[in-house]
Amino acid sequence: MVDNFNEKADFIWSIADLLRGDYKQSEYQKVILPMTVLRRLDCVTEPTKEEVLEKHEQLQEQGIENVAPALKRVSGEEVYNTSEYTFDKLRKDPDQIAENLQYYINSYDEETKEIFDKFDFDHQIRRLEEAEILYQVVQSFAEIDLHPDAVPNEEMGYIYEELIRKFNELSNETAGEHFTPREVIELMVNLIFDEDDEVLTQQGAVRTVYDPACGTGGMLSVAQNHVRSLNEGANLHVFGQELNPESYAVCNSDMLIKGQDPDNIVYGNSFTNDGFSDKRFDYLLSNPPFGVSWKKVKEEIEKEHEEQGYAGRFGAGTPRINDGSMLFLQHMISKMKPPEEGGSRIAIVFNGSPLFNGGPNSGESAIRRWILENDWLEAIVGLPENLFYNTGIRTYIWVLSNDKPEHREGKTQLIDAREMYEEMDESLGEKRHKLTEEHINEITRIFGDLEANGRSKVVDNEEFGYRRIVIDQALRLRFEVSEENIAALDDERAFTNRDEEIQQGIKDAISEMDHEKVWMDREVFMNDVELQLNMKGLDVRKSVYNAIERAFGEQDPNAEICRDGNGNPEHDSDLRRRERIPLNTDAHDYFESKIQPHLENAWVNDSNKYCDEKDGKPGIVGYEISFDRKFFEYSTVRNPSEIESEIQRLAAQIEEMVNSNI
Repeated sequence: MVDNFNEKADFIWSIADLLRGDYKQSEYQKVILPMTVLRRLDCVTEPTKEEVLEKHEQLQEQGIENVAPALKRVSGEEVYNTSEYTFDKLRKDPDQIAENLQYYINSYDEETKEIFDKFDFDHQIRRLEEAEILYQVVQSFAEIDLHPDAVPNEEMGYIYEELIRKFNELSNETAGEHFTPREVIELMVNLIFDEDDEVLTQQGAVRTVYDPACGTGGMLSVAQNHVRSLNEGANLHVFGQELNPESYAVCNSDMLIKGQDPDNIVYGNSFTNDGFSDKRFDYLLSNPPFGVSWKKVKEEIEKEHEEQGYAGRFGAGTPRINDGSMLFLQHMISKMKPPEEGGSRIAIVFNGSPLFNGGPNSGESAIRRWILENDWLEAIVGLPENLFYNTGIRTYIWVLSNDKPEHREGKTQLIDAREMYEEMDESLGEKRHKLTEEHINEITRIFGDLEANGRSKVVDNEEFGYRRIVIDQALRLRFEVSEENIAALDDERAFTNRDEEIQQGIKDAISEMDHEKVWMDREVFMNDVELQLNMKGLDVRKSVYNAIERAFGEQDPNAEICRDGNGNPEHDSDLRRRERIPLNTDAHDYFESKIQPHLENAWVNDSNKYCDEKDGKPGIVGYEISFDRKFFEYSTVRNPSEIESEIQRLAAQIEEMVNSNI
């Protein structure tokens, strides 16, 4: 029998050696994790086994269908088993081990059976039996005493977390899909608890934390450990939702093993099947998948956006279809407690795209605008590259709060930790860098200080905003009758849609125009065209006149300005330009001082199409978080004459070397 705590952890890990050859390393967890859970539950339910069986028989005789409440009371736990088997009895019948083990699992309560269903463990039982190693695995686990008296919940949780971590590292080709490096989680937890450490040291403090893409539960576990380190008397209730069945099973079983409520972990899609639609949380943590399409749930999300607006979760907007990460952030914001109830804090990991993707008309910009104008964004921390297991790209932690402390109001802190890392001795997938405890503490300190320095910039929120105004220039066209331009009519659909006889009549009429006028202004040309067509008895639609204008008109800066029926200049679509101007700058004032002196016959387009919907002013408002620009250090360009002198000197040296070798 293995007794020592460290020996238990090592022993469970060593059982994976039995799988070598029949399983790939990345598959070991499919057996070891559910078997660890099963052995723990076996040890928990074994002492009351006889009482549970007796009560179960009585309930059946009485015809009672809902036996769970009564059996849980007899068991004294949230879990029970109605079979006669234990691990000790299972290993006494090696010939029937697969059949008996499956029956044993199916005899657990419904909530526990669901965990093993999500593990797809019946498939593993068949696979282990075919490989003739099932009995050895059961026999090995039977040697470990995992009863809470021998291994308390906290220690069992540490063992299970360590197994999850090791298996995730073994399967690093897919680890990033559900596993966040522990040091990143520790930093995120530090940042969201930084403002609340004083509260969490008070006796009997109770808080809730939620992760809408909880994976195997790593973030929730680290958050619990952090609170426990601050205050052993504090109670942090964890909640999560997960779409991947195996990851859900791991997280749910982790709750069971730690003696927590497994109902707090919900299976399903957080967007279309919100498991906590009526709940709000104190803290929210997540590392949603990067660059993953939300096309499968597009219909439901857009329906909520359009029908519920800000009363729903996605009122601010929807991002591009190939990356749903900002949907997770909006979902999390909807779970924040109102400030009068203490508010909430969020930490979420993104890649660089949510910082700047999308122009002012995009969903991404609208979401950023909504967040910044509500003053929820506290900080963004730029992390080193090669920090995650399945991607080498740079990542960023966003920290949000709807109850900012007064000294942070109206500001966002940018922290540049991109060069703060230590090289790993051995890489794990793409992960070649790690954050040390010193790095985590330093970043946390920088965040808490809220001071501007080389690694920290404190930016007024409005600095991230801008207006994109449209500058139009006058249209100037010249018209010339030529064979080439006449032939160009054949590329105009409005012209070719006419009968061939009419087409030829139009061409003939234009060919007979006065060619002595080498080029003409539009008004002169189009009047002549209309006259010629009338003389030929050709009655054509306006669309045909537009086609003629397109075929014969050529841009010419020296031509007269084209004007509409009211005498106003028409714009040249090819010369249209868009300018970004500071958010609180008047578009016309900016144009008059910065653009008009350098651009004749131009104006600000202040039609409704190019005015912001919220304030009606020219220029559509956009928000972009220019992280790199804030930390860019300008280096003085060398004087050209200095560069030329150096080139001449090097050329002379080369010539001398060549001549010396002749």
